Amino acid sequence: MFCTFRVKKTPLTIKLALVVLSMCCLRQGLVSKAPHFPPYAVNQGVTVFKVDEENVERSYLAYWCEGPMFRGYIKGHFAGATQIHIRHADLMAAPLWLPTISIQRRIASILSAYDDLIENNMRRIAIFEEMARRIYEEWFVRFRFPGHELVKMVKSELGLIPEGWTTAPLSGLVTTQYGYTESTQDTPIGPKFLRGMDINKQTYIDWSAVPYCPISDANLPKFRLSKGDVLVIRMADPGKVGIVEKDVSAVFASYLVRLRIIDQRLAPYFLFYFLRSDRYQGYITGASTGTTRKSASAPVITGIDVILPPPEIMERFVEQVFLIRSLLNKLLEKNANLRATRDLLLPKLISGELDVSTLPESEEAIAE
Repeated sequence: MFCTFRVKKTPLTIKLALVVLSMCCLRQGLVSKAPHFPPYAVNQGVTVFKVDEENVERSYLAYWCEGPMFRGYIKGHFAGATQIHIRHADLMAAPLWLPTISIQRRIASILSAYDDLIENNMRRIAIFEEMARRIYEEWFVRFRFPGHELVKMVKSELGLIPEGWTTAPLSGLVTTQYGYTESTQDTPIGPKFLRGMDINKQTYIDWSAVPYCPISDANLPKFRLSKGDVLVIRMADPGKVGIVEKDVSAVFASYLVRLRIIDQRLAPYFLFYFLRSDRYQGYITGASTGTTRKSASAPVITGIDVILPPPEIMERFVEQVFLIRSLLNKLLEKNANLRATRDLLLPKLISGELDVSTLPESEEAIAE
């Protein structure tokens, strides 16, 4: 059956609720039921739904709020010119398809199985991220690389380094290029359009979340990304870095600077982790300009010296990190497939189009 929302006014402090952000971003989430979850406050941009759990499954309502009917209704009732929002009365009048509580729980169980697998994969990805970071730190910051016990330390412009290692300015090891200026599109009208927000939160690029952009045939070769390209944010979050690890039809945005290696002593993964190191991040923070909006030009981004190991150490590092990053990227692809399947199922399940009794519920069935 269909009904309209019946909720209490937003309390100042809550412990258990379904939270729906009623501004233009249309985000929602479930507040944890864990006893240790602390009380917290919400501002006026958030509407809190306190659910009658005898008749409404909380997670089902959360999935409903992700569905096309609810989101279409919300977008059709946006108000405001400078700050888009939805009026409380309009939000409360949003339609809700409410089957029996058992069917709600079955639908929520099917969809949450996908989310649980995705979350588990994300935890594994975080472990792989940490493994690769620690290898770089051990070998090239603490200099505890394989065989380090047999190598003495010698003086250099950057302090003590292992004998046989060298230093070089980054500007002489790479070329730089600013990105392409265009607006993003959700529909595939051109190549993927990599932006700063796609690389500033994690060490990998989730290409399934990257939008598209139009670009002419004349400009495409100049800005097309290649496997092994390293990108650095130059504005807003200067110094945040990403690396292209797969063949993909994509270009990069103007807030990014592409670094391409021109010296064989350097490898893409080594460059990537050097740029993520505390030494480089400390340098770029101090070298960036601007008071309200920090920025760094290409000469600033490459204005630091790099400690380079011998080829054999570089090769061993790349081999180990490549294996770790390959496992990481396989999990990313698996998550992209899980999300795609879940997103196809969600509107059909919450609209009643699919009979839930015919679908697998367990994580094992989904994984197969």
